[in-house]
Amino acid sequence: MTGTTRTPALLEQRGPGRPAAPPRRGSLLGGLLRTARPRQWVKNVLVIAAPAAAGELFTRHALARLPLVFLLFTACAAAVYLVNDARDADADRAHPVKRRRPVAAGQVPVPVAYAAGAALGVLAPAAAAWLCSPAVAVLLTAYLAMQLAYCVSLKHVLVVDLVVVTTGFLMRAMVGGLALGIPLSRWFLITTGFGALFMVSAKRYSEAVQMAGKGGATRALLTEYTTGYLRFVWQLAAGVAVLGYCLWALEEGGVPHTSVLPWRQLSMVAFIVAILRYAVFADRGTAGEPEDVVLRDRALALIGLVWLGMYGLAVVNW
Repeated sequence: MTGTTRTPALLEQRGPGRPAAPPRRGSLLGGLLRTARPRQWVKNVLVIAAPAAAGELFTRHALARLPLVFLLFTACAAAVYLVNDARDADADRAHPVKRRRPVAAGQVPVPVAYAAGAALGVLAPAAAAWLCSPAVAVLLTAYLAMQLAYCVSLKHVLVVDLVVVTTGFLMRAMVGGLALGIPLSRWFLITTGFGALFMVSAKRYSEAVQMAGKGGATRALLTEYTTGYLRFVWQLAAGVAVLGYCLWALEEGGVPHTSVLPWRQLSMVAFIVAILRYAVFADRGTAGEPEDVVLRDRALALIGLVWLGMYGLAVVNW
């Protein structure tokens, strides 16, 4: 009975000789959730970076506060995705892949996407000011303003687009420290900032290599960059990140020599090997999303775990 009633409607929508429109599947709530990009939420785990670097990750205060910070930053990121997809709905409908996004496919109406994004963008900083601290609220507000400016115009400005995306990663790494009142060291900021620039520029370089000769079909600004320039950027960023980390590891800083092994110095080896391993994929032009690169390559994941263990032992001075 159900099939016989839907078939004529589908035929009427399609029409003779017309391609099938993207199907409107699932509920409105499911469409909003998909638009919020759950796969991208793993990036927000960076909120633990500053507390972990300071050795305060497992304190009672951190365990109570960091999940909230993660949720608030995720809400801000979701707000940006919702507004971005609502703004680009018409362009996305002409794209072979993006036309399946819920807003472009009609599952989520454009006004609803704008309203949901605006609500999250207002509520998240307000909740941060009430539940965390004014500093966290200011950072979240700055993140929203910067990302919305990126969606509107900054993504079309050479170099600035790289800086904005890199700063977004750096803000994720900083917000946990601000929420717990942890001072952010210069080495932490240098290593994190240039490490993020390394991954962002490596991704852009990979996109430029893969779309060579396609006329900017995926990201128009890539036609303005040369692969040589993007290679220079990720190589420069990798070098500065390694230098910043090594200076941290070699700096005594008054740390007592009570650990079993010099974990700070030993962790340099794992860090450098991880950078070199990631650079293999960057050089091949296959360094896409950072989380995908790490999860696909078992060797890189293992190196990362070894570095994480050494770094943790260095921080707690075991």
